[in-house]
Amino acid sequence: MKTIAILGASTDPRKYGNKAVRAFSQQGYRVYPVNPKEALVEGLPAYKSLAEVPERPQMISVYLPPPVVLKTLPEIAEKGCDELWLNPGTESEEVLAEAERLGLNVIQACSIVAVGLTPSAF
Repeated sequence: MKTIAILGASTDPRKYGNKAVRAFSQQGYRVYPVNPKEALVEGLPAYKSLAEVPERPQMISVYLPPPVVLKTLPEIAEKGCDELWLNPGTESEEVLAEAERLGLNVIQACSIVAVGLTPSAF
């Protein structure tokens, strides 16, 4: 089973961090929502940090503003992943430079579209 951690997972169904949880769940992924303020996202246990996720996810999809992403990159590098998806609005020159320095495999695109779905469908 494919695994994904969603940083910035949200309980608000209008936000992309919520749409991603639903989209990847629908596609059969084991989804780990990460949100320090929520206990559940779409019925799934939410983790306060990436470090608390019980396994190394194959994918990490990010829905956080660039300054927060920058602070989170060391934790992402420590946890590890095959692909780090920086969704539109999460990247900056600083974020990209630091991700490259840490050796992360960054993909700058909408992760929901990448699994063949349209965010507006959620």
